[in-house]
Amino acid sequence: MSEIPDGLVEAQIRWNGEAGREFVAGLPARAARFLQQWELRRTGPLMHGMTALVLPVVRADGSAAALKLQRVDEESAGEPDALRAWGGQGAVRLLEHDGETGTLLLERLDERRHLSAVAERDAREAVRVIGELLARLTAVPAPAGLRGLGGMAAGMLDELPRALGRLADAGERRLLGDCAAALAEVAGEPGDRLLHWDLHYDNVLAGRREPWLAIDPKPLSGDPGFELLPAIVNNFRVREVRWRFDLLTEAAGLDGDRDRARAWTLGRVLQNCLWDVEDGEAGEERLGEEQVAVARELLGRPAP
Repeated sequence: MSEIPDGLVEAQIRWNGEAGREFVAGLPARAARFLQQWELRRTGPLMHGMTALVLPVVRADGSAAALKLQRVDEESAGEPDALRAWGGQGAVRLLEHDGETGTLLLERLDERRHLSAVAERDAREAVRVIGELLARLTAVPAPAGLRGLGGMAAGMLDELPRALGRLADAGERRLLGDCAAALAEVAGEPGDRLLHWDLHYDNVLAGRREPWLAIDPKPLSGDPGFELLPAIVNNFRVREVRWRFDLLTEAAGLDGDRDRARAWTLGRVLQNCLWDVEDGEAGEERLGEEQVAVARELLGRPAP
């Protein structure tokens, strides 16, 4: 493995600085170590996202697998625990794990078939698949030790005054405050379900033993309502926000308390908006258009 994909290098340097450079520099040696240690043979081209490098491999018994090399951080640390808890039910199976480096050996799925291909021709079917996967994944109690939604929600509410002070637009300030008010109503009961946190179309692949399986969790302990936003903003269209929310809550079994799911979804919007403000240039901080549109629709205040 002589060449690391430029996209992975750029993402690691941008988000992780020197730690990202060290991670990238160590990838060839780490790949060689685990190919030998787990008796794997590489069988195809490298794959990558912003956080990990994946090698398609074959195990000694001839079965296909995927070797995932990643940095251990707050979001990835709980991935092996989540995959073990799910046990392949709705999610990719974990075959091996090295705790020191965070390296994973995973069941091989069909990387050529993402749910995003379905979404391009049938958005309702793709949203339904996400909702049904969420119903299965969030039926599992979160393992001990995962980061919790309660602390995350409290941190967002603490950050709100600073963010409001940086927003010049009065309408955006009101909208952000309303999202925070909705979150505050449910933050005292954050839930204890095992959340994927990042279940969008490209994190669902076709499997051999099941039609669709989730990959790349960034696990969290909390309320299932916090899981809906990625499928609402995938291939975003304002006119689809309400039916996507309705279909997701129905398919995920949350329609019995849609107000709670709405509040947690607005909390997720708040989280993204706080990031928008943090990343904005001084004096030019604005909220993302998609987040504003979702908030308006769920609050019943569509744009004029």
